[in-house]
Amino acid sequence: QVQLVESGGGLVQPGGSLRLSCAASGIVFSIYTMAWYRQAPGKQRELVAAITSGSSGGSTNYAESVKGRFTISRNNAKNTVFLQMNSLKPEDTAVYYCNAAASIILIEYDYWGQGTQVTVSS
Repeated sequence: QVQLVESGGGLVQPGGSLRLSCAASGIVFSIYTMAWYRQAPGKQRELVAAITSGSSGGSTNYAESVKGRFTISRNNAKNTVFLQMNSLKPEDTAVYYCNAAASIILIEYDYWGQGTQVTVSS
């Protein structure tokens, strides 16, 4: 059974930092592209950051709105992906979801965590 379990969300003041973690089980973690998405109330889910598979940690890409503030990383030995969020803004408030995706022998695999709330407010 595949599980993605997020942690690290919470309430933080503007300008503060949070580090989200997503622990994966039931998949060969190292071959999956891992990503963080977020969904604010009344808005569509959007990609925040992604990191591809690869023994050296993979390549990354970020939404324009978080570039320079957020950093995605992964630890394949611990089946965990992280999202370090600095200089947080109220507009970063959302439920953050972990995603694992891979194409294996032409079959697409796509898994989601349950989400963790991030609230940026004074």
